[in-house]
Amino acid sequence: MSENKYVFTDTQLNSELERLRLLEKVCDPLSKRLILATGITTGWQCLEVGAGAGSIVRSMSEIVGSSGRVIAVDIDTRFIEDISLPNVEIIRDDIRNPNLSLTKNSFDLIHVRNVLIHLADFRVALSRILNLLKPGGWLVVEEPDFSATRAIYGNKQDCQAVDRVNQAIRQMFSDRDLNYSLGVLLPSMFQQLGLQIHTVENDVPIVNGGSNVATMMNMSATQLREKYLATGKASEEDIKNYCQFAEDSSFWAIYVATVGVVGQH
Repeated sequence: MSENKYVFTDTQLNSELERLRLLEKVCDPLSKRLILATGITTGWQCLEVGAGAGSIVRSMSEIVGSSGRVIAVDIDTRFIEDISLPNVEIIRDDIRNPNLSLTKNSFDLIHVRNVLIHLADFRVALSRILNLLKPGGWLVVEEPDFSATRAIYGNKQDCQAVDRVNQAIRQMFSDRDLNYSLGVLLPSMFQQLGLQIHTVENDVPIVNGGSNVATMMNMSATQLREKYLATGKASEEDIKNYCQFAEDSSFWAIYVATVGVVGQH
């Protein structure tokens, strides 16, 4: 099992929780739409891989009711320890762990968001996940595509800084043997795994500064500043200008795209 270190591991507790809650505001509408497309209902057994701050765990818990169950597996459970719902179980572990205490073919639905992009051996994780799905069970995966990022409108200097920081983001992933555009590969991966594809969505928001997406990426730039600088693709001044760009409501950009796929085992 590869020991890739999650890029946000070293961030402060409060700032990371704030970023995760903002990520939920940005990503939950797509996630919930994709999950509902599976037909999820009362009594389903569900698995959330990489639970973040727990919004999707809570949502699925409400849908499956007392006769259903939701298990959340995450290497960092600090942000979901306050969940005390009778049909929710929290496991602090790595989904790639072959000794993970979950039963094969036991889940009706497994949801994964912004997890695989952080794993060089993401195919190992997918293999473990597929083993946990019931025959006919549903897999919902959402992953970013940072190849789509670019400044769209703003002054020339700041647009160039934004594009250099985007290069740094891509290089940061590449330096860790990670695929910064993993999202666009999801449909072909589902096909190769023998899953019947039900839905493919490509969310590429064009947003202005101060929006939830821009603010989330501004926070990421602040938290990952040293990692961006280490790539040699962006300077201190570039990161400063990127953050200012992300705060200016008159400036527009694509900060991140997300591909979501729903497939049936």
